[in-house]
Amino acid sequence: MSATRAWLALLALSAVSTAIAWQGGAGMAVTLAILVLAWAKAQVILRSYLGLAQAPEWSRGFAMVLALFMLGAMGLAVAAG
Repeated sequence: MSATRAWLALLALSAVSTAIAWQGGAGMAVTLAILVLAWAKAQVILRSYLGLAQAPEWSRGFAMVLALFMLGAMGLAVAAG
């Protein structure tokens, strides 16, 4: 993915996150949706801007750690909600 496409993807994901948050919802679905969008944005940044797309082993490692972190955050959100 080129830097321009990555930037456009981040812009779109941020716009969706903002739209969801702007609606003022406070439910579990809103929280999880925003976390999923943040996860997707982190993947775009890691692969495109940090160049992990050229290093598949490192990309898988970072994706695993990010997945564990995000699943933990989602689990805490579910437990709190």
